Amino acid sequence: MERRDRTLALSGLNFHVTEWGDEAAWPIVMLHGIRGFAETFVEVAKALQPGFRVIAFDQRGRGATDWDPQHNYYTDTYVADLHSVVSHLGLQRFDLLGHSMGGINAIVYAASHPQQVRRLVIEDAGPGAFEASDGATRIRKEFATTPHRFDSWDAASEFMRALRPTVREEARQQRLRSMLKESPEGGFTWRYDHVGIAATRLNPDTSRAVDLTPHVKAIDCETLVVRGGRSDYLQPEMVAHMQALNPRIEALEIPDAGHYIHDDQPEQFAQAVSDFLRREEQETTKEVDR
Repeated sequence: MERRDRTLALSGLNFHVTEWGDEAAWPIVMLHGIRGFAETFVEVAKALQPGFRVIAFDQRGRGATDWDPQHNYYTDTYVADLHSVVSHLGLQRFDLLGHSMGGINAIVYAASHPQQVRRLVIEDAGPGAFEASDGATRIRKEFATTPHRFDSWDAASEFMRALRPTVREEARQQRLRSMLKESPEGGFTWRYDHVGIAATRLNPDTSRAVDLTPHVKAIDCETLVVRGGRSDYLQPEMVAHMQALNPRIEALEIPDAGHYIHDDQPEQFAQAVSDFLRREEQETTKEVDR
């Protein structure tokens, strides 16, 4: 599978962008979660070949993208960053997928740019999940208790196994390779801005909080919400509420998956995404067959 990496200078920061697939194919942009990275979507990108140009980028403060010295890690800024990336790449219309924090950003963007987003996939995110779920409590606790550095790779691996017990070891190691770097003090430290992101998550500016409800109502494209059957973040009643708000929203639950569906059940998640995005092509084929 063809892969391309580039750096875009936008809004005073350097953004690392990764693409998979034919550059002339239909584009889909993918947004990772709060401590994620572009590479997390590689298996989904493979499942969408051929036929899709998959574009993912390390959002500010993560991966190979610059950290924000002002700790400006809020939804409005992430959405503005997405708009800058899309504009720079010259994308007029595309599909959009987001996980967790990326899902929040994707909802707001799709609602604000209905002419650009053809189809929307939300992985385990929605109104109430960020504020009031057990998963939100877990994430805040993790930010408060995560070590700044590790003495060894084994120590980091042990920490990640305790943090993500249901995730495949291969996925955990991939995550660590993308999330850690050698520390000047020896051992390893985080590649993402743990201090800045934690400060924003634990002590946010409440005036910049986003109410997702009006944005969910405003979505004007076909939308698929995918929930992990064991997720502690997006609850079934939250999904039902989203569908009540907007009839264009479909829902799918993948059993034996937690909040990180694309890590816990990568094949099922990739198949669900592929089926949804290729639906028109499939229906057209059926009409021809008749």
